Amino acid sequence: MSSQQLDTRRLSAYLADHLPDMDDSLTAEKFPGGQSNPTFKLTAGERSYVLRRKPPGELLPSAHAVDREFRVISALQNTDVPVPRTHVLCEDDSVIGSMFYVMEYMEGRILWDPVLPDAADNAERSATYDAMNATMAALHNVDVDAVGLSDYGKPGNYFERQLARWTRQYRASETETVANMETLLTWLPANMPADDGTVSLVHGDYRLDNMMFHPTEPRVIALLDWELSTLGHPLADLANQCMAWMLPRDSSMKGLAGVDRASLGIPTDEEYIARYCERTGRAGIENWNFYLIFSLFRLAAIVQGIKKRALIGTASSQEADARANLVGPLSQLAVDLIR
Repeated sequence: MSSQQLDTRRLSAYLADHLPDMDDSLTAEKFPGGQSNPTFKLTAGERSYVLRRKPPGELLPSAHAVDREFRVISALQNTDVPVPRTHVLCEDDSVIGSMFYVMEYMEGRILWDPVLPDAADNAERSATYDAMNATMAALHNVDVDAVGLSDYGKPGNYFERQLARWTRQYRASETETVANMETLLTWLPANMPADDGTVSLVHGDYRLDNMMFHPTEPRVIALLDWELSTLGHPLADLANQCMAWMLPRDSSMKGLAGVDRASLGIPTDEEYIARYCERTGRAGIENWNFYLIFSLFRLAAIVQGIKKRALIGTASSQEADARANLVGPLSQLAVDLIR
């Protein structure tokens, strides 16, 4: 059985011991997207849940860590960071073929386009972007010791460790030589800023479509997809979000390149960064280009992993092939920032 399907008979029997009112009427419907960890809506009678699983088959080392997702979401239940309620983590591969967890199903909106074409007006767009900003600041202001996550990652030298990790991941999934990626693999270690000692919980993939918004209000009700979360440097999340807006409108991951933000009520990067700094007590940011370049490199490495999985048949989204073609454009954007 592929990662796109679930054995609902075995799953129902397992969940009957862990969730109230679970019965053999269980059905599963896969959500679109989710290149990394396939995600399903479970329905049993009038109850609904969400299941995220580790894809079966050959996987890159340390990838698809759904157990880490479950841990961090559970730890954030009583903080200012909006997350779903968690129910159960199953580490027994024999149930559906790989590790999975089940969490609350929430009714809301995923906003896929940063232009926010469905917003009522510019005020709603501005409020939506401010809600994203406030949620990020809340995440980075979490006391990791108080929520039991002091051992969730290694403190210090975050970007050095991340660069080493994504270099390994890129090399493990490399299918051809990309000249710009080779340039970045040389430039990044040679231009890494000195570690300033700042440590916070970081999401690892902080962007618009990894949030669920209230059905009618410009308010974040859940921050999703925590697979890449760890203890690290908060500027990684900020740069990741700003980096996503650099992407062209016609790519499979829509950005804001060429968009007149002022006419839509969307803040500039400078305005967004200033508001974040206010909320987190940061005086300013040096070496900003490094963080953008690193974010573009890391995304290119992730996309290369999707490309490799598409070739061997384990990628979990129909969009995998389209995104696999982004390694070149992403690395070009990064190299352009160097010159």
